[in-house]
Amino acid sequence: MRASFPKSSSSSVLRDLPVLLVAVVWGSSFLAVQRVAEPGTVVAMLVLRFGLVLPLLGTVAWRALRGLSRTEWLGGAVLGVVLSGIFLLETYGAVHTSATNAGLIISLAMVLTPLGESALCRTAPPRAFLAAAGLAVLGVALLTGDGGLRPPALGDLLVLFAAVVRSAYVLTMARARAVRDTDMLALTWVQLATATAVFGVVALSVGPSPWTVAASYGPAQWAWLLHLSLFCTLFAFFVQMWAVRATSPSRVSLLLGTEPLWAAVFGITLAGNRMGLLALVGGALVLVATEWGRRTAPAPRRAEEPAAEPERTADPAPA
Repeated sequence: MRASFPKSSSSSVLRDLPVLLVAVVWGSSFLAVQRVAEPGTVVAMLVLRFGLVLPLLGTVAWRALRGLSRTEWLGGAVLGVVLSGIFLLETYGAVHTSATNAGLIISLAMVLTPLGESALCRTAPPRAFLAAAGLAVLGVALLTGDGGLRPPALGDLLVLFAAVVRSAYVLTMARARAVRDTDMLALTWVQLATATAVFGVVALSVGPSPWTVAASYGPAQWAWLLHLSLFCTLFAFFVQMWAVRATSPSRVSLLLGTEPLWAAVFGITLAGNRMGLLALVGGALVLVATEWGRRTAPAPRRAEEPAAEPERTADPAPA
């Protein structure tokens, strides 16, 4: 008797695969940053990274951009300034710590965001969620201390601060009436364009110019930069735009939640990161706490659900 499998099973796998690939490329982004940037060239690299994406994304978003109001342009620009701060913190943090640490610490944003939501709504989060948050803090302490009692490194603190700012960014975007009904393609372009402009201004006084850095890159560095631009940013954005229509937001969130796992895989296998036993335990605790926190997080208010959707589309890459 021939076994039969429901068609929905295979189609579900095909829908999940691109989203899982986004988690994989995001997990690799911290290692990619370390391959193309040093502390003195972070800003110049960010100019190049987004400068490669903007023309391609702008071509697709051109019609929607023409329909934006002045208020929507201003709202998107304000969010873009905040977004530039997130990328600066994440990228500087990534070059001052290991790819494994950066990927695990930034995942705390998934726990910090519901905590901020509860504070703004003046509602107590579930006890299980608070327990997950406490477990995450313990995990980060073990991870960044590498199993010891020493204080976290500068890079660890920068990435942790980036997670805090990212959570504030998501909460702000969910409540920004000026952009609540704005086309997400156009809004993302405005934010990325504003962030690129901020990077360009900062680059005038910090480190070498983007053109000097671009000229110094060899084939391997250009390959990593293109990976950051085309896969970690452009590919990830379009997959999410498609995924939220092809599958459930919960399923997308669950698959994207594997990002820190892939960051650890790339950090250990390709970057040669070494972790002590207690640090490994800390990393595992962060993963468990993040997933536990996602499952037990207080449900968003129904009126704000449409606005919460762009959490990742407006922030296309984690580093």
